[in-house]
Amino acid sequence: MRAVLPDAVVPLALRMMRANRTFVSADGARKRIRERELRPVPYGPPSRLRPGIRVDVEQFDGWPVYTILPPETRGAVVYVHGGGWVNEIAPQHWHLAARIAAETSTAVVVPIYPLVPFGTAREARDTAAALVRRSIDTYGATCLAGDSAGGQIALSTALALRDGGVVLPRTVLISPALDLSWSNPRIPLVQPSDPWLATPGGQVLAEQWRGDLDLLDPAVSPLFGDLAGLGPLTVFTGTRDVLNPDAHVLAQKSRAAGVPFELCEGAGQVHVYPLVPTRAGREAQSHLVSVLGSAIGS
Repeated sequence: MRAVLPDAVVPLALRMMRANRTFVSADGARKRIRERELRPVPYGPPSRLRPGIRVDVEQFDGWPVYTILPPETRGAVVYVHGGGWVNEIAPQHWHLAARIAAETSTAVVVPIYPLVPFGTAREARDTAAALVRRSIDTYGATCLAGDSAGGQIALSTALALRDGGVVLPRTVLISPALDLSWSNPRIPLVQPSDPWLATPGGQVLAEQWRGDLDLLDPAVSPLFGDLAGLGPLTVFTGTRDVLNPDAHVLAQKSRAAGVPFELCEGAGQVHVYPLVPTRAGREAQSHLVSVLGSAIGS
């Protein structure tokens, strides 16, 4: 059993670690892009995830794609990791993906998509959509999930699939980036409490990630897409996260469009808190796994 951290420790630890150094200034974001361009980091799964599961890897349209397989499968989840479009998949993502596979008996497909300065929003959306279509053909019912930057890709992908006639049983988003213009007027009100994200670096990363698309194109900022006809959405968001205001806008727009919407808000919680080893994070992660299991089984 891994240790459970007190909620109050997490923001302090993030500030001590300077977790916001990529985001707090434009120069910080440019420096991180250059670092990752020169020195890519490993992306493979930890050597030990969970007993009884298998991990396969393949190339799909030039992307490494991992599939975590339990002994028996009944559908699939395509999980898109976060990292500000510049940071590679982390152990927390792998452990969550393995838990989903083990506890819901689903195949979990984990794409390793190109990061900035090499990847763009359009490529990520289109290849992720192709992966979901293939997953449906291979495993049957398939959900999408993603955190932070991966949440942006997941929702943009769900919109594109809907446009192509594919409505997913559930899309689950953890602290998603929804509007890459960073223009919500409530962001400055939340900013002093957020130890992780900030607008200056976020704007630099968004400019790189949008490629040749407008910032408000739904492939880049899915908050501006037409939500009507989407399958059910579940969104996890903490109140100490500058992305929290846009989660509320998504809730309003989804309900106005008739999209079933579940907002799971953690009071006092930080960005991607379901991936953080606190009591609130573990409870949220358990609920996330349950939601995906129910969607696949329904």
